[in-house]
Amino acid sequence: MDLTVRSAGLTLEHPVALAAGLDKDGRAPSGLFALGFAAVEVGTVTPRPQPGNPTPRLFRLPHHGALINRLGFNSAGARAAADRLRAATWRPGPLGVNVGKNRDTPLDQATEDYLDCTAALAPHADYLVVNASSPNTPGVRRLQEPERLEALLRSVRSCLDTVAPGRPLFLKIAPDLAPEAVDAVVEVAVDAGAHGLIAANTTLTRPFAHPLAHEEGGLSGRPLRLLAAETLRRAARRANGRLALWGAGGVATAEDAYERIRAGASVVQLYTALVFEGPGLVRRLVQGLEALLRRDGFARLEDAVGIDLGSRVRRTS
Repeated sequence: MDLTVRSAGLTLEHPVALAAGLDKDGRAPSGLFALGFAAVEVGTVTPRPQPGNPTPRLFRLPHHGALINRLGFNSAGARAAADRLRAATWRPGPLGVNVGKNRDTPLDQATEDYLDCTAALAPHADYLVVNASSPNTPGVRRLQEPERLEALLRSVRSCLDTVAPGRPLFLKIAPDLAPEAVDAVVEVAVDAGAHGLIAANTTLTRPFAHPLAHEEGGLSGRPLRLLAAETLRRAARRANGRLALWGAGGVATAEDAYERIRAGASVVQLYTALVFEGPGLVRRLVQGLEALLRRDGFARLEDAVGIDLGSRVRRTS
C-alpha cells in the first residue's frame, strides 16, 4: 500500500501528522518524529515571550476523550524557538511552525507580530501556519474577517517569499465559522496566495453535558469530530482543488482519519488523542488506514483523497 502524500509541495511518508499545541516551543521535534509522525508542527509561537493565561487552564475529560484549554499562547518567543529548530538535525519529514500574536499586541498591529515570527522562524521550518483561529487570545478570531485576513495573509506571504522562498503558507481556521464564512475565508486564502488550509482549531461549543463544560477555552478531542469534519467538507467543496486541505480536530481512530481523507484532506493532524491513547497511536492509525484503503480497493492513499466529494471537485496535490 502506497501511503505517500504530496501536499502543497511537501512529501510525507504517510498522512498522519502532529498538530500544533503539544510542542509549543520546538523543544522535541526529533522525539515526536520518532513516535512515527510523518510531519510535526510546533507552536503556536509568539514573537515575544509570554506566560499565557493564569492556571488552571487545561482540563481533561477522559470519558469524552476531550480537553478544554485556555493556555493563551504560552510561548518562549520566536527567537528561542528558532534556536531550537536550527539545532533539530533529525527531521525525517516536514517540520512546520504555527505562529500567532502576543496577547498585548493591539489587533490593528497584529500583522507585525506575524511578520516578526515569519522572519525569525520560516527559514528553519518546512512550512508556516498562520493561526487566526485560537479562541484563547482576545481578538485573534477577528483576524478571520475577510478584509483583515487578506491584509494579514498577503503581508505574511510577501515576507515568506523573501526570507524563505518556496515555503508553503497555511491558514488554520476555526470550526465555529458559519458555512458562508468558511466560503469567504477560502476565497481570501486563494486570492492572498496561501497554499493550504488546516481545518480546524478548537471549538467554543459544548456538545455534551459535563461538570467541566462551563470552563472557558477551546474544546478538542472526540466531541469536535463532526463539527471539524463538516468545516473541512465545506472548505474542500469551495476550494475545489485550489488549496491543499489538512484535517484536524477529533481525529482519534483510523476511521476518523479516513473520513477526513475521503472528505478532501491529504493530511490529518492530531494532538488530543495522543494524550489519551499514548505513543502507539500513530502506528495503529497507519495500519488501520492501510486496512481501510485495501478494503475499498485503493492501491494508493492519494486516490482516496476527496473521493466522497464527487467527481466535480478537483483534488489538490
